[in-house]
Amino acid sequence: MTSPRTDAQLAAHLAECAGRILIEVRNSGMFEGKSLGKAGDQTANEFLVHALRQQRPDDGLLSEESKDTEERMDKERVWIIDPVDGTREYGEERSDWAVHVALAINGKPEIGAVALPGLDMVLRTDRPVDVPPAPEALRMVVSRTRPAAEAVAVAETLGAQLVPMGSAGAKAMAIVRGEADIYLHSGGQFEWDSCAPAAVAAAHGLHISRIDGSPLVYNQRDTYMPDLLICRKSHADAVFKALEAIG
Repeated sequence: MTSPRTDAQLAAHLAECAGRILIEVRNSGMFEGKSLGKAGDQTANEFLVHALRQQRPDDGLLSEESKDTEERMDKERVWIIDPVDGTREYGEERSDWAVHVALAINGKPEIGAVALPGLDMVLRTDRPVDVPPAPEALRMVVSRTRPAAEAVAVAETLGAQLVPMGSAGAKAMAIVRGEADIYLHSGGQFEWDSCAPAAVAAAHGLHISRIDGSPLVYNQRDTYMPDLLICRKSHADAVFKALEAIG
């Protein structure tokens, strides 16, 4: 019998396994277009939900692909998952999509893993790596399809290059991996979009907050989250000043 996994080991294992499942669903040739995204979402979600119910039966659970219930509101420990973050990118066989598995404890994004199956990579809170130094000209990741006006304005103020990218997880992990420097989003998301990326980013020493500097708080009754900022701590003040300047 295998030894029990820690919460961080479990998060990473589940994210990696779900990523492999999603690749197999896509490679099966049974689906295309929107049906591929739906099949992937549902299949990965079933695996993650059943696994967490089996491995952590006393914890709460919030998933993008499952009906929300009041049960989680009474729990200190709540798993927050997104089986496919970036369904469009997944269906288009791009690499900028992710699987999010996180554990929020008393509302804080404490533990998590973000799998990037297209890159055969899992970034996790218990195995932080060195974040590469920033280049002289900063890079800001933005949505491929609908860049937030505030992000574009801040990039102009800072002289930062815009880097279009797919999922929230891929954007946040681009900071960890040294492919970008600032992820500012003001177009609205939900808890499952950012909990795992925020946990992993924080474990790597990055700044995580709302764009007004207040903390990211999870396991709320209303799961909508208007905005967030993930960047190196050394860049946070400059971003806040730029936000003030644009009003």
